[in-house]
Amino acid sequence: MQQPEHIRFDIPVIGEHHPVVIVGAGGIVEGAHLPAYAIAGIQVAGIYDPDQSKAARVAAAFNVPRVYASMEALVQENGRHGIYDIAVPGSQLVNVISRLPDNCFVLMQKPMGENLEQAEQILQLCRSKRITAGVNFQMRYAPYIAMARQMMAAGMLGDICDAEIYLNVYTPWHMWDFLKTAPRLEILYHSIHYIDLFRNLFGEPARIFAKTTRHPDMQALQAVKSNIIMDYGDFLRAHISTNHVHKFGPHHQDAFVKIEGTKGAVKIKLGLLMNYPQGTEDVFEYTLPDGPPDTWRRLPVNGSWFPHAFIGSMHELIKAQQGLVAAPDNSVEDCVHTMRLVEQAYAS
Repeated sequence: MQQPEHIRFDIPVIGEHHPVVIVGAGGIVEGAHLPAYAIAGIQVAGIYDPDQSKAARVAAAFNVPRVYASMEALVQENGRHGIYDIAVPGSQLVNVISRLPDNCFVLMQKPMGENLEQAEQILQLCRSKRITAGVNFQMRYAPYIAMARQMMAAGMLGDICDAEIYLNVYTPWHMWDFLKTAPRLEILYHSIHYIDLFRNLFGEPARIFAKTTRHPDMQALQAVKSNIIMDYGDFLRAHISTNHVHKFGPHHQDAFVKIEGTKGAVKIKLGLLMNYPQGTEDVFEYTLPDGPPDTWRRLPVNGSWFPHAFIGSMHELIKAQQGLVAAPDNSVEDCVHTMRLVEQAYAS
């Protein structure tokens, strides 16, 4: 059995690949996509954004060699051989993907559309154009999730019987202007990651239940708090609780993922989400049967959700293009099931 000291996250070896071209030069590209690609040695050939000055600034900051004047120029130069990294709001995905060449490779920023109808449309569009496409549900590939996954696979935790994600933080939603008009907010743009993570770890739940809540100080926004239960039967509780409006300083802010099994448990502090956007340190703690039940130990975390998890999302597309896998782990065929759960959560 693998020993705890061997549990770690390593930057994947990428290998030779066709360069990435990026559509969109917003904050997520500047703060996560491009830093992740720089860490992993993923080649980026160019970038396009309708705001040419923004694209030029981001390209200069990350030594991206080409700023395209239009989508048409980007597509004409790269054809079906480039990997298209589409970082636009979910409502724009259909329009952008429809302009890409058939038989190409695409990584689209989450969510996969703003609702299930758009997600199904994206799925059918990718099928009809024979596009190999993945969705950037990157929490699956966060360093500490990779470490927890290794412990689970090695049987260290035993049978998993409890999984919880808890947030009591202050999220500055005003940083994203498009959210002011978004008909759905917290689950679609945040807790979707946690729903996706649980189904990636534990499979499809039998049902999902949810209640979202707005805040009186944020009248312009839809719900900014959620309680979500994913039904995995009688022996596994899976619960997500988020409050993004704890505006009383960092003292009682908290954010964690906890996974308990019959033999041991893991608790991961999500430092990125506390005191956002500055963040605090991520902490990976575990307890196993080789010590007293109240003894928790730490393992070092080599990276964080932002930007390191974004390496994993793009690596899945690169592996598919290299022929190492038949389809990326985060394929649209898989991720549409996350969108279906999101729709069921809102319906509930």
